[in-house]
Amino acid sequence: MNCEIRIEHLTIKTGDGTVLVDNVSAAFGPQRPLCLIGETGSGKSLVMHAVFGSLPDNLECEGAILLDGRDLLALSPHERRVLWGRVISLLPQEPSRALDPTMSVRSQVAEIYPALHGESWQQAKARAQSDLSAVGLEESGHAYPFELSGGMAQRVSIAMAHAGQSSVLLVDEPTKGLDRALCDVVAEMLDYEVGLGRAVMVITHDLELAAQTKGTIGVMRAGRLVEYGPVDEVLGRPKDAYTRSLVASLPRNWPRTDKHRSTQAGTPQIIGRGLGKSFGPNTLFADLDLTLRSGEITVALGPSGSGKSTLGNILLGLVDADHGVVDQTEGLAKTRYQKIYQDPPSAFIVHQTLGQAFDDLGRLHAIPEALIDQMMIDLGLDRGLLARRPDAISGGELQRFAIGRALLLEPAVLFADEATSRLDPVSQKRVIDLLVAQVRDRNLALMLVTHDHVLADQIADHIIDLGGQKETARRRSAA
Repeated sequence: MNCEIRIEHLTIKTGDGTVLVDNVSAAFGPQRPLCLIGETGSGKSLVMHAVFGSLPDNLECEGAILLDGRDLLALSPHERRVLWGRVISLLPQEPSRALDPTMSVRSQVAEIYPALHGESWQQAKARAQSDLSAVGLEESGHAYPFELSGGMAQRVSIAMAHAGQSSVLLVDEPTKGLDRALCDVVAEMLDYEVGLGRAVMVITHDLELAAQTKGTIGVMRAGRLVEYGPVDEVLGRPKDAYTRSLVASLPRNWPRTDKHRSTQAGTPQIIGRGLGKSFGPNTLFADLDLTLRSGEITVALGPSGSGKSTLGNILLGLVDADHGVVDQTEGLAKTRYQKIYQDPPSAFIVHQTLGQAFDDLGRLHAIPEALIDQMMIDLGLDRGLLARRPDAISGGELQRFAIGRALLLEPAVLFADEATSRLDPVSQKRVIDLLVAQVRDRNLALMLVTHDHVLADQIADHIIDLGGQKETARRRSAA
């Protein structure tokens, strides 16, 4: 299992010569994990896919990626695929799209053992159950991927990555959509894989996870590696200005926002009374009352699978409650209720460029092009991205496009489901500042789903904790 990967002067270009990754060199191996952090669209995932051998055909690589001295870039596509699952495994950024929707999750984990390790099906089922229990899914083995929350699908993928037992493990955003307790479980699991002698490379926006990897960290920006060294040194004593801005952008370092909160209750936009929802024997919540008001931020907290997304969907009328009623403002157009999806690729047409999507949006809803241009500036998006399809940009960039599209429709109510989970700290703060400004300046009623208790405490007027199913009012006049 002792494999070492050396990335030497890696440059990745498009067919027209645009440089996406510029002269990146790094290394990782047994007991020496590597963690890449940095802004969305900086090239982190491209580096990982270059190592795995799954870059799009229209991209060109220069430099070398050495696996125990063997240059992977010199191998044919067939020779690269032979390594997949056996020598090199990838835990993808969008696990819900990588899982087979026709198989139970226990079967998907179990089939790895006969295929790669020659074990009997009976042994495989027992091993799969143990793997799922290790990530807190001991009761969900019978479920299908479409029955799981985003965070639960993420944990299934982590269990599958462990079952593969490959020498090299590439992990792309493993804590996206997970609460802090489960993030710590993931960190422990990655530490366990490192202890087994696997060469582990992690891409993350979670600086706490990065600190827990206890290896080498690389900070990327605009395709370049701007800082590289031991984790404690880079995060504790950053030398590069961008690295310092990443650390400063963590929610715990934000200035308090109490002065921006309204002291008067806003107009009710959606009222839920006695809401209850169950899936089979699993009750998510019961007898829940809440009101979304204009000019106020309601944050839904709770562990993965606790019903946060389901609650928001019920309030928007996308899912029926088992019990209770939902009252929406009469006469308000349906387009004034908007949702930012947890899985942004599912919210865009795959074969359509983003430019076409926003041209259609502007034409259908009479949105001036200048407003679209300003939206891209506000969200830090390059106009050149409009020429690409959704699968040709990073998950964080696509998430920002999804946020911008929703805001351009001037919603009265916005349900943001893990809207910043794919964003680096700097981009997260930019997006949260924009959302808070929309709430305060345009009287938007915002419901935000997050696992970040610190973020919730910074911006929320009301907090719905589905872990304990209670509501806390933050408005000063109601304190």
